[in-house]
Amino acid sequence: MRRHRKIKIVATLGPASSDKETIRALWEAGADVFRLNMSHGSHDDIAARHAIIREIEGEIGRPIAILADLQGPKLRVGVFAAGAVDLEEGQPFRLDLLEAPGDSRRVQLPHPEIFAALEPGASLLVNDGKIRLQVTACGADFADCTVVVGGTISNRKGVNVPDVVLPLAALSDKDRRDLEFVCALGVDWLALSFVQRPEDVLEARDLARGRAAILSKIEKPAAVKAFDAILAVSDGIMVARGDLGVECPVQAVPPIQKRLVRAARSAAKPVIVATQMLESMIESPMPTRAEVSDVATAIYEGADAVMLSAESAAGQYPVQAVATMDAVAREVEGDPTYREVIEASRKVVRRTVADGIVSAARELAETTDIKAICCFTQSGTTATLVSRERPRVPILALTPLVRTARKLCLTWGAHCVLVAPQDRFKGAVLSAAKAAREDGFATTTDFIVVTAGVPFNVQGTTNILRVAPCDERLIFRADPE
Repeated sequence: MRRHRKIKIVATLGPASSDKETIRALWEAGADVFRLNMSHGSHDDIAARHAIIREIEGEIGRPIAILADLQGPKLRVGVFAAGAVDLEEGQPFRLDLLEAPGDSRRVQLPHPEIFAALEPGASLLVNDGKIRLQVTACGADFADCTVVVGGTISNRKGVNVPDVVLPLAALSDKDRRDLEFVCALGVDWLALSFVQRPEDVLEARDLARGRAAILSKIEKPAAVKAFDAILAVSDGIMVARGDLGVECPVQAVPPIQKRLVRAARSAAKPVIVATQMLESMIESPMPTRAEVSDVATAIYEGADAVMLSAESAAGQYPVQAVATMDAVAREVEGDPTYREVIEASRKVVRRTVADGIVSAARELAETTDIKAICCFTQSGTTATLVSRERPRVPILALTPLVRTARKLCLTWGAHCVLVAPQDRFKGAVLSAAKAAREDGFATTTDFIVVTAGVPFNVQGTTNILRVAPCDERLIFRADPE
């Protein structure tokens, strides 16, 4: 049994981590969620990795979450007659719909929807922002630009349009095929790319039909502006700092990250901080001090999870990258300052009975000698509400539904345990005490807090809180019926 850690680790699988031995080693090093990147690999590759994860899950007897990350629309220039050209600052350059190979004066941009949305003064970023163009004139099939930042532009480089909301759906035809495939496969989370508006999330939700939770990637300025509305219709959030750092000024990304993490925490929805967290470990067995500090910052902010991308998918040291992230998390969570920061940033929300129950559970656990908060949950909502409180003691999320247990693997502090269905509160208390003992959170001399909803097996009915001993004889003695 791995030692309990509050923040969760998401590890992306890829060529460097596609065999069972490596995936198992990643879990043992600390990975809680595995990400399948739909931008790379065939459906057969994805299905094979999914099968390996589920096989490992059965062997270790612990739920593991699988997150499928949809590619989203990819905006790219066409090709050049010479393969590449050099653009110099101040020179004119045209983007158009003509299929003829490009040269130093023009190149194809096969996306009429971009031209439809552009206005003079708008910026176009090429090759992850290395080249910056400013639109001087535009029409339905062209954009005349001035090169603001020059460089080499080559075939099919990506284009970002930060200044306008594009009339593009977040789901391409490929994304719709991939979404249906992974939902049928049985993934737990869907990460949605290119989100600009809440309608993008609602479209994905309609297609998923409840088969997977929807996690919105915030990677565009339009999504930052519409964040509250996007958060309201999402099950979780990913702060995708790579594209944010291209489309926004880089100095704006840290405050955006903090703002989004706090808002997601307040809404009791899991939030992942992603991109370039331990980038140097793609080629080095040791991270830089700046990278360690970056991971630590996300943990101090109270994020639910931190994510590895190329570090675990294609790097030379995938297991070491996970182990490094795990070690940083344990060090930070053991720092007294961590609790001070977490508690200072806690936003008290008490609008419902369930809010009051979980808040009382956290206060009881922190003012008495309680070893864990055990919450029975059908949909996972109770566990996420307890997690929002960021209690000092472990959270045991007890559920009879394997889908719920897997989904909660992304939630801060949640230790997910599959239990038999309950129809009486006494049985729930006995089950909680057993789980706390067996998973090493308490002994027979300890006490736990149990939350549940009566009637059982009905979503959204959290209405009971009880302090219970972990000794079954004392439970029977206190409640012989």
